[in-house]
This record gives sequence, structure tokens and C-alpha cells, in this order.
Amino acid sequence: MSLRVNIAHDFGGFRLEVGFETASGVTALFGGSGAGKTSVVNAVAGLLRPDQGRIELFGEVLLDTETGVFVPPHKRRIGYVFQDGRLFPHLSVQENLRFGARFSAGKNDPVQEARVVEMLGLGGLLERRPAALSGGEKQRVALGRALLSKPQFLLMDEPLAALDGARKDEILPYLETLRDEAGLPILYVSHSVAEIARLADDIIILKQGVVAQSGKVSKVLGDANSVQLLGLREAGAVLQARVVEICDDGLARLAVSGGELQIPGVMAPVGSALRIRVLAQDVILARAAPKGLSSRNILPVTVEAVRLGSGGGAMVSLRAGEDVLLARITARSVQELGLESGVSGFAILKATAIPRGAIGGAGHG
Repeated sequence: MSLRVNIAHDFGGFRLEVGFETASGVTALFGGSGAGKTSVVNAVAGLLRPDQGRIELFGEVLLDTETGVFVPPHKRRIGYVFQDGRLFPHLSVQENLRFGARFSAGKNDPVQEARVVEMLGLGGLLERRPAALSGGEKQRVALGRALLSKPQFLLMDEPLAALDGARKDEILPYLETLRDEAGLPILYVSHSVAEIARLADDIIILKQGVVAQSGKVSKVLGDANSVQLLGLREAGAVLQARVVEICDDGLARLAVSGGELQIPGVMAPVGSALRIRVLAQDVILARAAPKGLSSRNILPVTVEAVRLGSGGGAMVSLRAGEDVLLARITARSVQELGLESGVSGFAILKATAIPRGAIGGAGHG
């Protein structure tokens, strides 16, 4: 356990009442607008003092309303990266980075600075001012500044929300590197299931100020019962894969627990561990082994559960080796195929339906 939170706060027309624990790696805090995500991270950072509750970080009590303990923000050793970076416009990138060191030992650590600059790809930006940076570059600088404060824990409040698709694709690999190399537990706030599927190890879903569901990302995203919380269009699963071969035609052969996939857009070298997000709407089901198809991604599966919707649709949970897939089909297809728990069949995945942004490093998951 790195962080333990159990708090309650009344905002007038909205009550926040949450309790959870985080481990190492990245824990995603997910929920719609107004669910209470930013209020939770502000409480952890010390920017919000809850009416009731207790917060512990690595066993140190940061807040205890019963005993009156409240550690002020600047003494919590927590790095905080906001949506907009909040860089000092009159300082260069290097000066912004070194400002973070003031909250650690109070002086610059050249070795640590060089490591952070290399990890976040900031070497060519050090003399620039924030006005000359792209949105993705600003967020990388904000990350570096937070890391150079030598925090025990990192809070990231929707750091990609203000970026367009191209800038998100630019910064996501740096976030993966941060996750894998910095060794810091991270509480990552997002309303993007795609980001969470790519980056997080665990997920906490908030709804109207309370924890609605939590668990490992692969398990929660692959649970048909999570669809109402995540949104129908976001329904999908995360597969663990390993790169077997990069073929001459640009396709990559990936080994998954249920078989093999061949998809384009994989930039990782042979042997790399990946995680791949597969949307439920991109999975086709067949009872018999299909023949004569253009798709080369066909996995044998077993039906684990069928969840019928109210509008003639259905969500089918499928076991594919050690992984779980979701398939979004019609209720009529469920009936015609005779789908129920224990029935075997085949899942067909279209290679081009898995975009580059849905492929990321495996991390700790």
C-alpha cells in the first residue's frame, strides 16, 4: 500500500465520500465530469481539507480529522501535474525544471536533472520559454519539474485533456517511460478509457462522489458489467501481448495467451511486452472456425457471460486463453448462435480496427 484514502466532504449540492488504497505503479481515477476526481486528488495534495477522514502516504498520516492532523501541501512530498502545465512564462525550460528542485533538498542535482531531461526528451528544449513550446512539450516540462521535486508520490490530473490527438500520441510514450522507469506510484485522473487502458495498472471508478467499482484494469475493462460505468462506445478489453516478428509487409506478429495476432502500427522491437486495447464493437463472433476471410486474427474463445441490453443489443464476455474479450452484438445474434456460458466459438478481430494509439508498453500489468 502506498496511499490510503478515506474521506468525506460536503460541497453543498454534492457530497464526496470515498475510500480506497493504491499500490505501486499507476492507479487510474476515472469518472465523468462532476464525479469528484479532482476533489479527491486535491485532498491528497492538501489543497482541499475534507470535513472528515484520514489520508496516509506510506504509513505517514497526512490528514486525520479526529486528531486534528493536517500536513500542509508543501510538506507532503507529492508532485502534482495539472491539466495546463502551469509553467512560469518568464523562465526558460531549464529554469522551470530547476524550480522543482527547490521543494526537495533546495538545490539542483545535476545527475537527477540529466536523468529526467533524457527520460522526457527535453534536451533540445532547455533554452526555450513556454510560449515557444507545443502543448505536449509543456506537459513534459511540467512532468520534469514535478519529478525534480523528488516526490514520494505523483498526482496527475487529466494531463492530456487539453491536447489534441497528435499531441496525445506524442506524450503517451513519455508517460509510459515515466511509469516504467521513475519507480513512483502515480494517481492518474482521466475521463479517457483509452489512456487508462494504455497506462494504468489499477482503476478506481467514481460515480456521483462514491467509488462505484475498482480493481485491475484488465479485469474491470473486460467485465461486461462495467459497460454502464465506462460507456457503451468505450467497452473493450486489454490483451497482454509479446512481439514475435516484424514482417516485411509492415504487420507485426504478436503472441497472446489465446493465440496469435497480426496487426500494423507496432513500433516496438521483437520480444517487447505490449498491451493492446480491443473494442467490443470490433469483435465478430462465429460458432464454427471461419474460412475464406481477409482477417488473419481469429482466436478460439469460450463464452463466460452474456449481458442483454435494453435496446436489442448484448455484451458477450469471452475467455481467450488467460485474457478476456468483450463482443458487442445484437440480442438476435445471441439467440441465433445459441450463445450462453460455456459455449465455445471464435472471435474475429479486424487488424485495422486496432489503432496505433491502442498499443502501448505492458508496464506492470
